Amino acid sequence: MSTPGPDENPLVEGLERLPVHPTSLVIFGGLGDLAKRKLLPALYNLAHEGALPERFHLVGTSRSEMTDEEFRKEAAEAIREHSRREPDETVLEALLADVRWVAGTFDSASVYEGIAKVLGEFDEGAGALTLNRAFYLSTAPDFFPVIVEQLGAHGLHELPDEGEVRIIIEKPFGTTLASAIDLNQKVLSVFSEQQVFRIDHYLGKETVQNMLAFRFANRMFEPVWNRDHIQSVQITASEDIGIGSRAGYYDQAGALRDLVQNHMMQLLCLLCMEPPIDLGADEVRNEKVKVLKAIRPPAPDEVDQMAVRAQYAKGSAGGEDVPGYLDEADVPADSNTETYAALRLHVQNWRWAGVPFYLRTGKRLARKVTEIAVTLKPVPHVAFGGSDPAHPTTLMPNQLVLTMQPNEGVSLSLGAKIPGTRMRIRPVQMDFQYGTAFVSQSPEAYERLIMDAMRGDATLFTRNDEAEAQWRIMDPIVSTWEETPGPLPQYEAGSQGPAEAASLLRDVDTWRRI
Repeated sequence: MSTPGPDENPLVEGLERLPVHPTSLVIFGGLGDLAKRKLLPALYNLAHEGALPERFHLVGTSRSEMTDEEFRKEAAEAIREHSRREPDETVLEALLADVRWVAGTFDSASVYEGIAKVLGEFDEGAGALTLNRAFYLSTAPDFFPVIVEQLGAHGLHELPDEGEVRIIIEKPFGTTLASAIDLNQKVLSVFSEQQVFRIDHYLGKETVQNMLAFRFANRMFEPVWNRDHIQSVQITASEDIGIGSRAGYYDQAGALRDLVQNHMMQLLCLLCMEPPIDLGADEVRNEKVKVLKAIRPPAPDEVDQMAVRAQYAKGSAGGEDVPGYLDEADVPADSNTETYAALRLHVQNWRWAGVPFYLRTGKRLARKVTEIAVTLKPVPHVAFGGSDPAHPTTLMPNQLVLTMQPNEGVSLSLGAKIPGTRMRIRPVQMDFQYGTAFVSQSPEAYERLIMDAMRGDATLFTRNDEAEAQWRIMDPIVSTWEETPGPLPQYEAGSQGPAEAASLLRDVDTWRRI
């Protein structure tokens, strides 16, 4: 029996090599903000790299009345403005040569009749070749059940032959546990779970996917990846900007729904999950669900002890004075929506019992950063510095930091001797940076996710029980906060966040500086 080579590891082989079947992609909200900034540029970059199937067709739809040619021009302009690379006009022209536009409201039968007609024309042009279909719901969440119902009513949820139909649903997937369950029931009454791809763009980021490689491709970390060696974990997703023009959405969502319930809980799952048998979708998602089930939802009277919320007040950002949240355009003067949320969670299983997981996110903080900091327990005995009372030695615990943005990489702090005649120790950093380690530019998250959806690989997408399990943890916090009157604690824009967040920490823990 031969030993698998470096490219034959059973953990990673298979899914990366799945072919991309010829596909017709329909984007609902085809010229919305997400489509212009992310989806259309992602499609271009996939085309540039030769990753799209030879037969690929694009259809856009929304209420805007326009011709196919007008859609082609607007899509091209969006790609030129937002693509991560300067577009090659030959590639761009080939990608958009046969795009189609279907106008109308999402509850109108004429829209789905128009989509069916266009897809039928593409199928006829393919001859004996069967085209898969993918429907991307890049719309306001209120339209998700409407579109799903209409797709089912017009028979667009299935194909009579061997082709496959998939539906890609953007976040937020529900705003409460009850709404998430209701949406799941409506979606699964039309589509099977295997057809549904609930997207969380964080999982498409290279640095997030690298967590799987970091944990399961390096033997050195497994012996310390448990409660015996890890003191605490901090997951931070901070932003230095305010809400901008998103008041209509953000004041209904808040920091907890916007980032913690989905993105940050996914990071927590990847950090804590047990090694899967392989990287198949069900195996990975089974392990993530186990983590979520090990986190006990708080009782209403426990929320104040494990969760903190606040709003940013006026302050300084980038050297300029900026208004507080309540002074932003279109924000109600009495709003109780949090722009900062911090939690302390516990994963109650054999590996992690007793280890606190601190999650925090906020707008208008000191800087933009998304990172996971794993702090190891201190050494059990300090042998350095004891003979010289004038120069005591305080050893900082080793800390492993995985940074998703802005400077993607991994950093490990170690204690090292300072050059000189005395034994003095200080922390030093061992850094791995994506930008210097790999010459190639990292693809955007949506490039990977769109390809995986067309492949039928759901590893980086959220399963129905996973989405509901996340909401079961967050729902008591959402409910308690909605029932608790304001005003909320304030923190100065450009600061480290509210002082109240310190109440979540154990005596041995401190928040990392943002």
